[in-house]
Amino acid sequence: MATVAESTERAGGAQATTDQKAANLERVRRTGVVAIMRHTEASLAIEAADALLRGGVDVVEVTMNTAGATGMIRQLTAHFGERMLIGAGTVLSTGAVRQALDAGACFVVAPNTDPKVIALCNQLGVPVVPGAFTPTEVVTAWGLGADLVKVFPVSSVGSRYIRDLRGPLPEIPLVPTGGISTENVSDFVKAGAVAVGAGSDLVDKSIVDRREFAELERRAKAFSEGVRRGRGQ
Repeated sequence: MATVAESTERAGGAQATTDQKAANLERVRRTGVVAIMRHTEASLAIEAADALLRGGVDVVEVTMNTAGATGMIRQLTAHFGERMLIGAGTVLSTGAVRQALDAGACFVVAPNTDPKVIALCNQLGVPVVPGAFTPTEVVTAWGLGADLVKVFPVSSVGSRYIRDLRGPLPEIPLVPTGGISTENVSDFVKAGAVAVGAGSDLVDKSIVDRREFAELERRAKAFSEGVRRGRGQ
């Protein structure tokens, strides 16, 4: 299995890494939805991801507290290749960063702001999206080198909070997560979110367990349409 360092070397050095990082960030922004697989059954991951892809969502985050997370990341990356962008979520340590990247993760997301996690991702040229909530936390995460800042959780504050944060902090790209649904996704995008993180309202574990992939595709389409509405497209 390739290590992070070996993968970086094969990519063609620092410039290739920088270009790939920029491309991956642009893909997150363009898609506008990061589908979060948390506790998804590993044997159903490919079918679930395929339904998301059919629905227009091609960015998936596998949380590291999911059983067999690294194996799932490796499986999804091998199966979909460039058709999907696969990342790791709930990354709480530098050790977890290395495990995720060695499995093939293309970006790293965390619910918190850990300077060591951000620094390692910056060193390795991998997009990092730490979590924050208050203005001070958001600015701190950005100052430490975040590429995007996950505002979490937003279920109790709504889209107005994103608009309020964007007032004094227009240069910081925000990804609200926690409580995003098909009903409010367009509101969060209108408020200034560059993308949203969508968990159980999109990748519902029970829906996947019941193999209701048509419903998963429908939800993905609804989220994608909500993003387009929010952008006035």
